[in-house]
Amino acid sequence: MARGPRKTFDIPLRVRGPDGKSVEMRKTLPLLSDVESVKRPGGIVWNYQTAFLGANSGIEDAHSQALVERDTSSEAPSGDLLFFAVMDGHAGPYTSKLLSKVLIPAVAMEISSLISTPSPYSPPKPGLSLSYAKSLLSFSKTIPAPSKYEFDADPTYVELAIKTAFAKLDSHIVNAPIQLLERIKADQSDTKPYEHPMASAVMLPSMSGSCALLAMLDTARRNMYVACTGDSRAVAGYWEEPSDGSPGYWRAEVLTEDQTGRNPNELKRIQSEHPPDEASSVIQRGRILGGLEPSRAFGTLPRSEPVTPGTDHRSPRPDLKTPPYVTSEPVVTHRKLSFLPDPSSNRSGSPADKDSTSKSTLKFVVLATDGLWDQLSSREVVSLVGGYMSGLKGAVPKPVLAASVRETVGAEGVQGKEEKDTGKARKAGQWAFIDEHVGTHLIRNAFGGADREHLARLVSIPDGLARSFRDDVTVTVIWYDAAPKEEVKAKL
Repeated sequence: MARGPRKTFDIPLRVRGPDGKSVEMRKTLPLLSDVESVKRPGGIVWNYQTAFLGANSGIEDAHSQALVERDTSSEAPSGDLLFFAVMDGHAGPYTSKLLSKVLIPAVAMEISSLISTPSPYSPPKPGLSLSYAKSLLSFSKTIPAPSKYEFDADPTYVELAIKTAFAKLDSHIVNAPIQLLERIKADQSDTKPYEHPMASAVMLPSMSGSCALLAMLDTARRNMYVACTGDSRAVAGYWEEPSDGSPGYWRAEVLTEDQTGRNPNELKRIQSEHPPDEASSVIQRGRILGGLEPSRAFGTLPRSEPVTPGTDHRSPRPDLKTPPYVTSEPVVTHRKLSFLPDPSSNRSGSPADKDSTSKSTLKFVVLATDGLWDQLSSREVVSLVGGYMSGLKGAVPKPVLAASVRETVGAEGVQGKEEKDTGKARKAGQWAFIDEHVGTHLIRNAFGGADREHLARLVSIPDGLARSFRDDVTVTVIWYDAAPKEEVKAKL
């Protein structure tokens, strides 16, 4: 990439000088970010930029990414699997940090089974202690499995593979403490459970928890899958070219729903999974049992595992009657990557050639934890990224930028968060286009934009204290460019 992202995040602060007068100074904060551009066969360059800003004393967000080249020895077409994920932890960073290391490999292993084995799914093993294990089995039985079937090209099977990976991983997380206790008991060791060297490693991720949002781009099959467990959100930005020749515009499509108790779909699902006498208590004030906001998450053992009679447990809370109340099962969304060359076609050309005939083209995808969506709407995020890619600079009035984006009818998403700051103050003011890093650009505008004083007040609050005013934020933006065409020199 030609851009050279800054390594710092500068904000102006007004402080009282030695003479008692107010003076302005600049505070430089470290820019916590990742940047990468990868040129791949087929004439395309994949770009991603990630930025994050902590609010908790020890950020509870995490992220990861990976590019996996398909096995060229298989009969499947060549190409890449690109993975991007953001995690939003709660009750500590332990689950989110673990997921940042193991979630993508777990999904990649399941996808590999689609490519390498003729019958990728068999009945779940007894240790799979999630409520939807049976539904996965019944679901797989309804899918036809013809000989030499290309399972990885079928979105139904890929969705099942992703859900299976999430299920297995969460089962390992929540069952690890029980397995450790059983091992200690079997060894007849005098070591107390909390003194075991693995006690913290297995207990902390199960007792805390984390949301997870994962995007997988399969270039060989020209498919994109977005799997959401929790209240993080994925939004796609499309460039629309009207057929009547009128000016183009950006279109925002929300790819996920905020999975909280305020989401009517989640409320209905949870109430249907518990006895009628719990209908009014499973969700209280938009939260699970009045406490946890996301209705789907990894870990979260106190709300996700049933209590086994006859075992030693602390007395459960009175309303914890029929757990689990939280599931890690993701909702998976599928979209075609139509801008990529079709491997089954003999037509040559770069992605840019394909784009020239397209009237609606996916240009970028934004994955972010709820700390960003607490401050910005999906439409605002698409307008900010679209303006960034269009080369806007300086301060831009919010109403002017808002006019450049439209929302996809029927795909506005489901807001699962409590509405905040929806009055004139949010609609007024100016956006700031001064950052070279698109993730930092979004974070700056989430907390003040061109209003330097408001930005300074929010960003300069020390971690821990800041959590009363804002949440941890992690944002990843993924987009692509056509690789420069190489000049072919004839040999003399």
